[in-house]
Amino acid sequence: MNRLNEDEAKLARALRARWAIWGVMVAAYMVVFFHRLAAGVVRVDLVKDFGLSASAFGSLAAMYFYAYMAMQVPVGMLADTLGARATVTAGMVMAGLGSALFSLAPNPSLLFIGRFFVGIGVSTVFVSILKIQSQWFREREFATMSGVTALIGNLGGVLAQAPLAMAVAAFTWRTTFLGIGLFSGVLAALCWIFIRNRPQDRGWPALNEAQVGVTPPRPAELLSGLKGVVRRWRVWPAFVLSGCASGLYLAFSGAWGTSFLRDVYGIERTAASGIVAFSVYGGMAGCFLAGWFSDRIGRRRPPLLALSAGFCACWAALVLWGGGKPPVEALRPLFFLLGFSASSYMLAWSITKETNLPRFTAVAISVVNTGAFLGTALITTAMGMILDLTPGLDATGQYRSVFLFCLACAVLSLACATLLPETRCRNITTP
Repeated sequence: MNRLNEDEAKLARALRARWAIWGVMVAAYMVVFFHRLAAGVVRVDLVKDFGLSASAFGSLAAMYFYAYMAMQVPVGMLADTLGARATVTAGMVMAGLGSALFSLAPNPSLLFIGRFFVGIGVSTVFVSILKIQSQWFREREFATMSGVTALIGNLGGVLAQAPLAMAVAAFTWRTTFLGIGLFSGVLAALCWIFIRNRPQDRGWPALNEAQVGVTPPRPAELLSGLKGVVRRWRVWPAFVLSGCASGLYLAFSGAWGTSFLRDVYGIERTAASGIVAFSVYGGMAGCFLAGWFSDRIGRRRPPLLALSAGFCACWAALVLWGGGKPPVEALRPLFFLLGFSASSYMLAWSITKETNLPRFTAVAISVVNTGAFLGTALITTAMGMILDLTPGLDATGQYRSVFLFCLACAVLSLACATLLPETRCRNITTP
């Protein structure tokens, strides 16, 4: 009886501790989302101070994503071996230094370097969160918790819209980004204090049934684990889907959405960023509801296909409705639906986890997430290039050309969604 009571007490402590661990990591994820979407709001200031062209600004915005992309597989390896605690703490320190350098940059070169360092730093957070969730939450909780994580993390994206515009107006963009750098340093300290890699490290029972008896891989095993992941063909449709869905959503909401409203509709920055924020609100709602609904019905494919088809419809509306200029009153609901349907990429994470060995969860997700940020970087840059290559068109025609390209990418994401398997919300590599 005493033994039973002791085991129940350990389980209760583990269940309480996981919320503190998850909460600190989600706070760090808000910083990640802030930096993803902040560039578009300060575009005018950066162009004024540094004389950037549309292509140069697109490259600056994309620099974050190139750095993020390059770090995904190394971060996955670190999270699987060293653990999330050390990985995220070091990353937030780097993000803080990068944000400070960005704020103090006297020339475009250091501006790009600061943005690159921010991308490297925040790249550690997302994969580490999913690794933590795989250790501290049950199988049928994973997609739901991923959705809640994305929902709260997206609040950072909300802060990078109208609130950022108001902060820049009040304090200048340099002071605002310096403050974000200091806040990142505080979060680094909290991560080190609160995060623990898995319940077993504290002598508590495993909370995820798929992790029972699973030991972290040794560094020497990582290469073979990575090879095993990339040889699974199901990884690659998820890779491309994430690149298209996440890439389009982030490129629009983080870099070009505000500019589209300013150039085509003549809406001033604060109001434009407030309208674009509806895509972020949609992303928040979509990620939560898609994950919750998928776990609830025990299926992945039906919500994945429905969201992918809706995503195509939103981009088609931006191309065709009103000749590429939908009515102003339709923009908020349209942007909301665009963000909502983009959440298909979140279900790709769940399918990736469930089609790869539990020991290499972080490595597998990092490969797919590399696709997400490769796609974001390429799409963000491509959108700027299309604008520069269509000077003979008016603003509406230029952005219609951009959105036609986006529609093609959305159709590709739908095609990839049809290739992903149904896992019924469980790891299909284990008995």
